[in-house]
Amino acid sequence: QVQLVESGGGLVQAGGSLRLTCVASGSIFSINVMSWYRQAPGKQRELVAAITSGGGTNYADSVKGRFTISRDNAKKTMYLQMSSLKPEDTAVYSCNARSVMLTDYWGQGTQVTVSS
Repeated sequence: QVQLVESGGGLVQAGGSLRLTCVASGSIFSINVMSWYRQAPGKQRELVAAITSGGGTNYADSVKGRFTISRDNAKKTMYLQMSSLKPEDTAVYSCNARSVMLTDYWGQGTQVTVSS
């Protein structure tokens, strides 16, 4: 089992920045890919960014150049640095960890609200 706890969400003005943090515990040796997803009211959950255990990254087109995903394996922590935030970035952001056996684990989510 893997437990994930997110933090760092909040209210920010458009153009501002936030950094989300996801701390993992439990059977973290089984984790391959870690990702950030978001879900806005009335919309489907979407992948924001992903990072492999080797450091390879992937971003949604809507956040490329503005968001940066990173992970510190020693600290069992993943980050999402969000800059130039837009009102359309408003959503609940959730941390996901996928094991080598393709089991998905989720955090509880953290609210990000960007005001115009």
